Amino acid sequence: MSDQNFDIVVLGGGSAGYAVALRAVQLGKTAAIVEKDKLGGTCLHRGCVPTKATLHSAELADEARSAGNYGIDVEFKGVDAAKVKSFRDGIVSSKFKGLQGLLSSKGITVFEGEGKLTGDKTVEVGGTTLTAGNIVLATGSYSKTIPGLDITGRVIASEQALQMDWTPKRAVVLGGGVIGVEFASLWRSFGAEVTIIEGLPHLVPNEEESISKTLERSFKKRGIAFKLGARFSGIEQTDQGVVVSTEAGDKFEADVLLVAVGRGPVTQNMGFEEAGIELDRGFVTVNDRLETSVKGIYAVGDIVPGLQLAHRGYQQGIFVAEEIGGLNPRMVEDVNIPKITYCDPQVASVGYSEAKAKEIHGDDAIESYDYNLAGNAKSSILGTAGFAKMVRVKDGPIVGVHMIGARVGELIGEAQLMVNWDAYPEDVAALVHAHPSQNEVLGEAAMKLAGQPLHAV
Repeated sequence: MSDQNFDIVVLGGGSAGYAVALRAVQLGKTAAIVEKDKLGGTCLHRGCVPTKATLHSAELADEARSAGNYGIDVEFKGVDAAKVKSFRDGIVSSKFKGLQGLLSSKGITVFEGEGKLTGDKTVEVGGTTLTAGNIVLATGSYSKTIPGLDITGRVIASEQALQMDWTPKRAVVLGGGVIGVEFASLWRSFGAEVTIIEGLPHLVPNEEESISKTLERSFKKRGIAFKLGARFSGIEQTDQGVVVSTEAGDKFEADVLLVAVGRGPVTQNMGFEEAGIELDRGFVTVNDRLETSVKGIYAVGDIVPGLQLAHRGYQQGIFVAEEIGGLNPRMVEDVNIPKITYCDPQVASVGYSEAKAKEIHGDDAIESYDYNLAGNAKSSILGTAGFAKMVRVKDGPIVGVHMIGARVGELIGEAQLMVNWDAYPEDVAALVHAHPSQNEVLGEAAMKLAGQPLHAV
């Protein structure tokens, strides 16, 4: 067998793509990855990892400011943006080297260059033709903008924001979704004046409405301004900054405008349509087994309609490798995939909102409970406010958990087990949650819904 022939060729080396290859070789398959940039993709180099590293620096800045409240005499002298960048770059570099070593140790061949699908069994890269029994498309996503608004100069997307070695004094963020509120949060922690412009009625509009409202109140308290139901109309840009206008006539002066209006699929000019693959608004159409309209070609990650999350792509990559391997794996539906927004306070959720659960099961078939973090000792120690909302079918399983507060992202693991394993509140109420911990929040909420409240009212 030549090195141009494999059982599986993966086009794209991000979270979804390398997961395919790793699981495939575990199952005795030969696998190759074609990557035009760096292994790890957007998540490792321009998304999840560097953003969360920067948010950790932001968290430390806030803790330094408030340390006196906890009896610690610390003087906050400011933010060294160059060192923040060095810290996050060091994390990325370490994880990148680890990933390279892992793939090499597993015998996975990596072809560097821009690949193109040239048939149902072939991919071309750098003048080399790769053939495979199965091809997996994992080409990822890019930062979108709006018509007429170019990413240039002082108008930046998240990729450019992560390369900055300085902190803006004033920033406007176009978009109040996950990326928008995370950057607004970290810049505010670094001392910037921030304004968010969001066209929908709430920040993080895909979350439970009560979560969005609580986040909005928290952002107001932190001094983060936002305009909801507002539409961008234009921008004036100079070497020193920008003036951003809305259709309502509002004008905002800032050092930068961050465009955070979502991400689009990277599927153009890659030979997909020529090979017979169906696209819908740029996304790859797949069946419930992630197979495209061409037999033997699969798609995973951000190019598949639905949640654009690294861990969703990773799970899909494993799924496809096992599907090709004949294991008949189980797919986790998007609604049951955990989501975390790492602003301050954090937002975490899994499963149905109360409104969606009622739409599916009927108004009288659903009950829920909001447990206030004020009743949790560890949350009080951390100085955080917020709540955890648990949604259940009456006399049935837990179908949704929605949380806001410091570090609630660390609670989503248990919450996803409840939802994915169709656990009843009575099941969870019988378990022991360590004290004092924030995990007790989930136990208390379950006890309330099980009719066994001790601290809940």
